Amino acid sequence: MTGSTPTSLVDRFQRGLDAPICLTWELTYACNLACAHCLSSSGRRDPRELSTEECMAVVDQLEAMQVFYVNIGGGEPTIRADFFDLVDYATSHSVGVKFSTNGSRITDPVARRLAANDYVDVQLSLDGATPAVNDALRGPGTYATVLRAMEHLAGAGISGFKLSVVVTRDNASQLDDFAALADRYGAQLRLTRLRPSGRGAEVWDRLHLTATQQRALYDWLVAHGEGVLTGDSFFHLGAYGDPLPGLNLCGAGRVVCLIDPVGDVYACPFTIHEDFRAGNVRQPGGFPEIWRHADLFAELRQPLSAGACASCGQFDSCRGGCMAVKFFTGLPLDGPDPECVRGLGEASLAHAVPAPRPSADHSRRRGGPGDAPPAPVTFAAPRRSRSCDEDPLAGPGAGPPSVAPCPT
Repeated sequence: MTGSTPTSLVDRFQRGLDAPICLTWELTYACNLACAHCLSSSGRRDPRELSTEECMAVVDQLEAMQVFYVNIGGGEPTIRADFFDLVDYATSHSVGVKFSTNGSRITDPVARRLAANDYVDVQLSLDGATPAVNDALRGPGTYATVLRAMEHLAGAGISGFKLSVVVTRDNASQLDDFAALADRYGAQLRLTRLRPSGRGAEVWDRLHLTATQQRALYDWLVAHGEGVLTGDSFFHLGAYGDPLPGLNLCGAGRVVCLIDPVGDVYACPFTIHEDFRAGNVRQPGGFPEIWRHADLFAELRQPLSAGACASCGQFDSCRGGCMAVKFFTGLPLDGPDPECVRGLGEASLAHAVPAPRPSADHSRRRGGPGDAPPAPVTFAAPRRSRSCDEDPLAGPGAGPPSVAPCPT
């Protein structure tokens, strides 16, 4: 190789690619749950949401860029009335869809419809291998809801759908149980890291892993990682020994990014903050212009600086950890991760600046993100006092005159 040619996959990814490998697209902030760790503080719809036509225009741009697939989320994306129209449009335009859902709308007919499309992958969120652990975080009844959705998917002949787990202090001892649950329904287990983003900032101190749990997680992934998806969630554990499966690099603005429901583009799904906003797809040139020419992305694609980690000797193993976790705990981006396996981040937390807050809170409640427990999953239709009580997509002024408008 010549001196100008990247010598490794990480080197090439660090400089950015012509199109994102993994694009997350949150279609709506509307959600029928209020999970305590929701990274986008979802609950209420934003009335500025991209229209069906605008979403289809973005799909056209992704197709032209040869983006292989998108991760669709929210909020609860299936709440959008045009959800399946958008899924069908994307897959018919060579853009595969993986969507994350709480499972509450995965009925038997929906499962059969999903089974008919080879370019759709379903990811169900579950954060406890028992109802007590899961429902404490996601809301009463959510464990049973996910199992019912898994039964529908398996019954429709869908195999390999994902069971996605955010690893917390409360469920870290249940990894074997999660794996067994996934195996029972022919699913694939996906483990992700808890980040202090959105409402997750309110529970991070209580729920992020202890040092002992981090080591146990590393050992478990070494033993089972070949069949478990992790993405780039746990590369901060690399300093323990051999690299774990997944990308050993923060991919923000390099190979990943986020489009939010109103079209704002952020460096990654965990940094919904003005400091990491690169543009909006409604601006001239749309998404391709932002991905290729945004000043923020150009800055992120510069070679990583070891900064305060330079003296550690393990920088090549962990790359300083997760940018979002550092940012939302008030630590410098060129310093150690707060969960640094050598304890350097914990020492830095003592001198951290006040942690920034996410740019917006879409929670249904009026108080702070931590002032109420998760909302239960309900299927009975309550007495309608506001338009959004019946339709989470309803915006201000929706519904007949006798119905009070929804808050924004």
